[in-house]
Amino acid sequence: MTQDLRSPGRRRALQCMAWGGSGALWTFMGGVPMSQSVGDARAAAAKGFSFVQISDTHIGFDKAANSDVAGTLNETLTKIAGLSERPAFLLHTGDITHLSKQSEFDEADQLIGASRLAMHRVPGEHDVLDEKTGQLYLARYGKGTRGDGWYSFDAGGAHFIGLVNVLRLEGGGLGRLGAEQLAWLAADLAARSASTPIVIFAHMPLWTIASEWGWGTQDSAQALQLLARFGSVTILNGHIHQIAQKVEGNLVFHTARSTAFPQPEPGTAKAPGPKVVPAEQLRSFLGLTSVTVRDGAHGLAIADTTLAR
Repeated sequence: MTQDLRSPGRRRALQCMAWGGSGALWTFMGGVPMSQSVGDARAAAAKGFSFVQISDTHIGFDKAANSDVAGTLNETLTKIAGLSERPAFLLHTGDITHLSKQSEFDEADQLIGASRLAMHRVPGEHDVLDEKTGQLYLARYGKGTRGDGWYSFDAGGAHFIGLVNVLRLEGGGLGRLGAEQLAWLAADLAARSASTPIVIFAHMPLWTIASEWGWGTQDSAQALQLLARFGSVTILNGHIHQIAQKVEGNLVFHTARSTAFPQPEPGTAKAPGPKVVPAEQLRSFLGLTSVTVRDGAHGLAIADTTLAR
């Protein structure tokens, strides 16, 4: 059931989730969510396997909303380096670059490469603006992927699936997975037991947050149906540059902040796009997400941190 975030109550809930400082920590035991303090993330990491999600770095962007996106990305990487437990890898949920230029991809690779962490990624719509519609991205990052760049891998007892929903967009700019990718997803999941924790990551949200802004995926219901038999499913997205969360049965949806610039909340502006905030407040709108998978407990803990803390 899709939530209408434009109603006053739900808009307020979104505000609380999006601008709540260091964010919320959820621990999932057998697929059942339980809240904890963010500080408990250290204890969770000590017992399990952790990774960090970053999103919407937009390398190449230089407008008023943030004239130094490379600088705020570096600040993010410094925060990651300071975590008490070194994450196994970085997971980037798209819009690595702003205009899909070779030089922008080069700069992003240089900056992120300095962390010496492996990175798994999916493209955002800003990564597939080249004349061949994403071929520059695939030539650089597509080794071992299928179709437009989708793939899966296993780590820390969980099964990770990277989906691509930013090509051949539907009316209004909604994301689209397409029949070929959905067929591949069905085959990939068929080999997994229902007790396997599943982590899905894609750029555009797999639940409809604001259809008029293209904040959703037109055919996501077909993908979510394939996930119904699994006890623990975590779906990580970017694109909207703010935190929004939803728990629906066995599915936990979570979108991440950008490291580059904020966007307005649905219903507060005529259209999405870079939001200018006072310079001293910018870092409270930017951040990263840490996720821990705990062996044996099928538990995932999600903690959001801003650059201001």
